[in-house]
Amino acid sequence: MEITRSKEFTANRAWGAKDIASMNGITTRLHWTDQPYKWHINDGEEVFVVLDGVVKMLFKQDGQEHSTLLHVGDIFYASVGTEHVAYPQGEARILVIEKEGSV
Repeated sequence: MEITRSKEFTANRAWGAKDIASMNGITTRLHWTDQPYKWHINDGEEVFVVLDGVVKMLFKQDGQEHSTLLHVGDIFYASVGTEHVAYPQGEARILVIEKEGSV
């Protein structure tokens, strides 16, 4: 049993994470960042939940680049093969649920 106060979580580097749970090959991690990630494609599905801050999510669909702003409570689902990158607008805390060992 553990309680995590996401608004209090910080890391010593961008995209630093706290492992919350690992269940049947699926990890749940709390990330803190103030820097963009990198364009990538996960080897499985990914659920990305903004807990604090605003994140500009860029993604490619049918060969075209799109973007959307994600606010607190918004959820981004990346299906297998969805190329995407997250650009926080200042500090952000994000809950990421994905296949264990994913990029």
